[in-house]
Amino acid sequence: MLALDVAAYASPWRRRHPVEKALLALGLLGCSLLLPPWPGALVVGLTAAVALLGPAALPPRLLVRVARTPLLFILTGSVPMLVAVSGPTQVRWAPEGLATAATTAGRACAALLCLLLFAATTPLADVLPRLQRLGVPSAVTEVAALIYRMLFLLLESVHAVRQAQAARLGYRTWASTYRSLAGQAGAVFVRAFSLARRWEEGLALRGYTGSLAVRTEVRQPSAAFLVVTVLLLAAVVLATRMLVVLG
Repeated sequence: MLALDVAAYASPWRRRHPVEKALLALGLLGCSLLLPPWPGALVVGLTAAVALLGPAALPPRLLVRVARTPLLFILTGSVPMLVAVSGPTQVRWAPEGLATAATTAGRACAALLCLLLFAATTPLADVLPRLQRLGVPSAVTEVAALIYRMLFLLLESVHAVRQAQAARLGYRTWASTYRSLAGQAGAVFVRAFSLARRWEEGLALRGYTGSLAVRTEVRQPSAAFLVVTVLLLAAVVLATRMLVVLG
């Protein structure tokens, strides 16, 4: 399994209703988008990080591991805002670009931490069945569940093929590495089609009629958790407004 999925299943908030965690994470996400970027993004980001490392008990090393790739995209996406192109060959420094880049990067980092707060505490298996009750078509949730399951099987296939190629010195030189990567891609492609066909045949033999019956554990949202979440969101908004006034 992916490290983030393992963390979600091992989280102390694993048994909490997804609505509780969605209210907290999406509420903070809304604050990061609606409040002034400074100091709103900083306050929201710190709140989400404290919730992740504190009550959610996400290891700091894992947080860095899962956040480093999105942070790299945020960084590379913010750099072009520092320059302005006024012609085919005229590239100049944009004086207003630094503020724009900082605003965009700040909001994006805060939003990333909010999304990780939900992803690191809520397995996808707890979310998809409940989306149907909100009116999401069953075909959408079932395709998402099948793709989610196939992802892990394909990752296992990639790992097995890579180990076999490494044992045969498939990555000894650049030329052998390119051949091994091409063979790996072909093997995984064939494996994906084979799995899809077998799943289709299995569903047909089990009388699939367009909907899969999935049993979900009955849970009730905690009123205390919801109240504390609302108070926390109000405190974030109040703290941001106070810092804006003081600044």
